[in-house]
Amino acid sequence: MQTARFGASIRKLHDSAIKDKKKSYECPKCGKIKVVRKGNALWMCKGCKSTFAGGAYSFTTEAGELSRRLAADYAKSS
Repeated sequence: MQTARFGASIRKLHDSAIKDKKKSYECPKCGKIKVVRKGNALWMCKGCKSTFAGGAYSFTTEAGELSRRLAADYAKSS
């Protein structure tokens, strides 16, 4: 079994990252909860077979959400 060592906070962060990695996410295209991790930062929907780039351990990251909101705001103002 793979675990983080040397501190409770590191173990909690490790467990959280592994839980996010194994979780299924909602597909932005088809809406089904079938997006799973295929590789480092590669995610694929089992429903519509679409492939997405995302975070290493979770489908979306804070930086990705920020850039998506900024792009939407820019599109509205144009």
